[in-house]
Amino acid sequence: MDQVDQLMSLPRAVLLALWLQGTGPGEPSPQTLGVALRAIQDEDEPHTVAGAEDLVPDGAPLADLLRRWAGADQVAALLPVPGDVSGAPAAVADLAVDAGECLLVHHEGRSWAAVPEVEGFGSELEPGFLVTWRLHEVEDWRARLPGVVGTLPEAEQALRHALREATEALAGLDVARWRPDAAEAIVALRGDDDPGWLLPTGLSPRAVRVLAQAWRLRAIVALATADDGGAVNLWQADQRSAALRHVDHAARRAAAAATLGRPRLGQPEDQPRTVR
Repeated sequence: MDQVDQLMSLPRAVLLALWLQGTGPGEPSPQTLGVALRAIQDEDEPHTVAGAEDLVPDGAPLADLLRRWAGADQVAALLPVPGDVSGAPAAVADLAVDAGECLLVHHEGRSWAAVPEVEGFGSELEPGFLVTWRLHEVEDWRARLPGVVGTLPEAEQALRHALREATEALAGLDVARWRPDAAEAIVALRGDDDPGWLLPTGLSPRAVRVLAQAWRLRAIVALATADDGGAVNLWQADQRSAALRHVDHAARRAAAAATLGRPRLGQPEDQPRTVR
């Protein structure tokens, strides 16, 4: 996987949120379930679930949770960072920040937060990952979260402003001079190439578009702030980080808004799509 593809890979919580939205009510078909698991788990070892034995037994495969939560009332994925918990419930905020992601689900009158615990193994050349989704029952988050992450129209507007900020910041940072490899990747990310995500049908096209725009911006920020080797002093390094911090915030907020939705009833389940 090259650098751009790696940066454009969606977090597990985002993929799980989108597939829960896309499966709709009722038990998913075996085909839908298989494609969802392939999309969410990718090259990980099969994911397991723990922390809520009255929902699914500890150690159960992720497939059991997907069946249990099919047709959930509402779901959302959050991408908290230190200093910005992005709407994560207080009970799991620290865990969600450590993981960098969190899934929220409301189903059958109960609200849940699912935080992936990821354990790496293997070598640098052949890494592997064991993933356990730790479930926590939390307060009802549905009324509060939209005010935190905003609506899709608000997210689109914020992304337009963020793109302008990123363009100005990158010009000021002169990334091409001190990191030509990053500059080439940034040019690629600013296009509209197919990100290659395997998503279910029935998702809002606007939500998918916002998510793609947000994730390209996050990838650009990651590249531009990964190395301060071109900074003459610590002040310049801080300026680089501060210049793009608001861009990253807008992108994370937009990504959360893009995943905040309800399953669309009556949509076909069995034909996944690759999003452009």
